[in-house]
Amino acid sequence: MEPLQRRIALVTGANRGIGLEIARQLAVRGFHVWMAARDLRKAAAVAQELAVDGRMVDAVQLEVTRSESALAAAAAIQSRCGRLDVLVNNAGVLMDRQQPPSLTPPDVLRSTMETNVIGVLKVTRSLLPLLRESGRGRVINISSGGGQLADMMSSVWAPAYQISKTALNALTMLLAGELKPQGISVNVICPGWCRTEMGGESAPNSAEQGADTAVWLATEAPAELTGKFFRNRQEIPW
Repeated sequence: MEPLQRRIALVTGANRGIGLEIARQLAVRGFHVWMAARDLRKAAAVAQELAVDGRMVDAVQLEVTRSESALAAAAAIQSRCGRLDVLVNNAGVLMDRQQPPSLTPPDVLRSTMETNVIGVLKVTRSLLPLLRESGRGRVINISSGGGQLADMMSSVWAPAYQISKTALNALTMLLAGELKPQGISVNVICPGWCRTEMGGESAPNSAEQGADTAVWLATEAPAELTGKFFRNRQEIPW
């Protein structure tokens, strides 16, 4: 079993972009990081690159839309570590751009919700027994300012994606209420527009900047913080 002094984290969609940077920063801080991705070979390649200077980094295959895949990942962590301290639900898809909401294809919305919302629920459900073993578990969901209801009428740029992130915010609040008595915090962040494969080269922020708030929630933020939406380490409106 993993020694209690080394915290354990699972990051989904960790083979690239913000997920990779979150995994890197947590590994540097001494976490045993499990890098999850649909393609195990890609996850293993980046895990090998990060596993230097005594860092503990492992790869695990995880397709967030498949419950059996999430359960298999949980079993692998259970076998090696016996618990999980931090779950970062980072995996997500952006399948639409710029069309009006009324012209959003239902199949695009359905597929987006399957990954960005239902996938988060499947993964969280599968990892909850290990988070309970931690006694101080933290769940961090990666959302977007595009999902904020506060200014959605004046900011329409990817309706299916935006709807999914609003739903993810709601799921975060519901899980936070359920799990608070069990000592598990659940929060959601907006990483900002970052230079990643999803965000493109013209984005103003780096992946390092996008990862910062998630890493802060995993490491330095007060344990009692739960059911909140953050950007740049500051709470923002829903």
